[in-house]
Amino acid sequence: MFMRIHWKTVFAALFAIAAARLGQAQSNAPIVFLIVMENHNWTGTGGVAGSAEAPYINKTLVPMAAVANNYFNPPGNHPSLPNYLWMEAGTNLGVHADGLPSTYPQSTHAHLTELLHNANIPWRAYEESIRGGVCPLEPEGSVDANGSNLYQPRHFPQIYFSDMTNGGSASSSYCIAHARSFSSLAADLKSNNIGRYNFVTPNMCDNGHDACGGNAIAHIDTWLKNNLPIILNSAQYKAGHVVVLITADEAANGDGPIPFLALGEGVKRGYQNEIHYTHSSLLRSLEEIFNVSPLLGGAATATDLRDLFTVFP
Repeated sequence: MFMRIHWKTVFAALFAIAAARLGQAQSNAPIVFLIVMENHNWTGTGGVAGSAEAPYINKTLVPMAAVANNYFNPPGNHPSLPNYLWMEAGTNLGVHADGLPSTYPQSTHAHLTELLHNANIPWRAYEESIRGGVCPLEPEGSVDANGSNLYQPRHFPQIYFSDMTNGGSASSSYCIAHARSFSSLAADLKSNNIGRYNFVTPNMCDNGHDACGGNAIAHIDTWLKNNLPIILNSAQYKAGHVVVLITADEAANGDGPIPFLALGEGVKRGYQNEIHYTHSSLLRSLEEIFNVSPLLGGAATATDLRDLFTVFP
């Protein structure tokens, strides 16, 4: 006597098992926050390391972080925008100046957040001083002491790529869904509405530009002290799912070294190394963490950041 096999039932069961395994994998998948500051060396005269203006960084973060003492912006790659593009695409795409997305639109699909999108990996950008509800292709936010808006698009590289903005549209629904005001981060963490990749940039007062007067390093330190605990005290971080990477776009003098700290799951706490890294190393590491390919631009030949981790995410 033969038992009749109900293939629909079998396929449904197999699908349920696969979905459960996928859900478990996604729930245990690393969540990465990349926080990018501006225009400061790590060591040397005026550097952040050891600065009396940065007690939170040096006395609180460094002991709990893994620190790369020889992390540089790519050779001769200045000013800001070319470095932000490099973090996203592994190259400056021929851009050697700052400007708006309308001045430097990029048609290539070869960049990180497009790879994440194609792999169904959620991402967000948290930009301080944007109002939300519009794709922030133009400067906005309250005006600083120098008469400039506090949010500058050159610090948000994803919006330079046409596939992120529906060809440079301020009403792009895809862009609006991913461009979040930094003020929404706490609520997004509480509701678990964050991405697996979260790109964070403070405004021109807080990122090291010293746009509001005072000491620029002290402003970075104060911003981190006031805002990093939003992430470090989150349920996601306490559950061991989060890696926080903190760096700068470029050096104030030469090409660096510039700050690079890693905190969170699998990080070698209190560890420092002397390996030479650049933004290509960062991009390669992000692609490896999220298992997306191909390796973009300089990431293809760069040394990744796994030495900073006991277990690479």
